[in-house]
Amino acid sequence: MSCEKGITIRPYRNDDEEAIRRYCLPQEQAIYTSMPADIIRTSQENPYNQPYVVKADDQLVGCFVLYHDPTGNPYTSNQRALLFKSFSIDSRHQKKGYAYEALRSLAEIAKQSYPNHGEIILTVHHTNTPAIQLYRKAGFVDKGLRFAGTHGEELIMHLDVSFKLP
Repeated sequence: MSCEKGITIRPYRNDDEEAIRRYCLPQEQAIYTSMPADIIRTSQENPYNQPYVVKADDQLVGCFVLYHDPTGNPYTSNQRALLFKSFSIDSRHQKKGYAYEALRSLAEIAKQSYPNHGEIILTVHHTNTPAIQLYRKAGFVDKGLRFAGTHGEELIMHLDVSFKLP
């Protein structure tokens, strides 16, 4: 899927492996997410994890996972909710608008690839203020639900992707 800022988002392919190995993420950001190499390994073990890559000018600039287990996920009782997780932008490509553009593309990805899902949720550590602000700007809503994560309180944020006809 191509987007406004010239980014393309698509499912991970084996030919992305070399770029994944070269991915840069500073330690202070790595505490909030998973490294892309770990994401790929986990997705190979769990068929409900679908990794995606974000590319710009044919370079890998970001990565995330959409989790779509038909039995649901631990953060909501909505069985039609996708879980957006492990999102990051390579540190060499941050501050270029790629994160926002990728987030704004999630609804269309859900519509095309997961038409039976009407919501995307994510968790974000309560101290990760820049991410919280970015998620809000991209349309995610904090409905006040919280989760006791391994490293402290996590906000559960929601994006409505139900595509009601006007």
